Amino acid sequence: MKPKSLSGAARRRFVGAALLITGLIFSLQPLGGANLQPPQAPRDGQNDFDFEIGNWNTHISRLQHPLTGSTTWVEYHGTSVVRKIWGGRANMVELEVDSPTGHIEGISLRLYNPQSHQWSLNFANSRVGALSVPTVGEFRNGRGEFFDQEEFKGRMILVKNVWMDMTANSCRFEQSFSDDGGKTWEVNWIAVDTRTK
Repeated sequence: MKPKSLSGAARRRFVGAALLITGLIFSLQPLGGANLQPPQAPRDGQNDFDFEIGNWNTHISRLQHPLTGSTTWVEYHGTSVVRKIWGGRANMVELEVDSPTGHIEGISLRLYNPQSHQWSLNFANSRVGALSVPTVGEFRNGRGEFFDQEEFKGRMILVKNVWMDMTANSCRFEQSFSDDGGKTWEVNWIAVDTRTK
């Protein structure tokens, strides 16, 4: 007995269902060459600032008038002392530097968040006596980058702090501002630290 031929509408439904099933089967197959390894756990960075624990001589170059086109830098010399807190999951920096234009005393409280695997850097100077907006970030490939958004002279700007060139006896820190949403950055604070003997 010859099977009945399908009507045009039934044939379209049959073909549509067959295409849908084929598509579902194909979409559930792994792509050729795809790496199906589970995602890596976030890196534990709670010891990232251990390189800086101790006493340092510091040389600071500060751009006198950031985001104005100024190229006048002021040079400071002094010391910083970095102490571990909470077994290294936090630390405190005491900074004291002088220049012909003035004296700066500051502290930086750095806190490690074990859930986000990021650090927050919180700075205060003795002139203001309050913690700044924290910059937040992490270390990757020997470089630490930390960001925030804060008000500067009545405008909201982006701030970037970068740690680089870290060795057992030296390191470099740079702070930059951006007033164009991060398209360009202007470095305004450079600290080069050398460990005291």
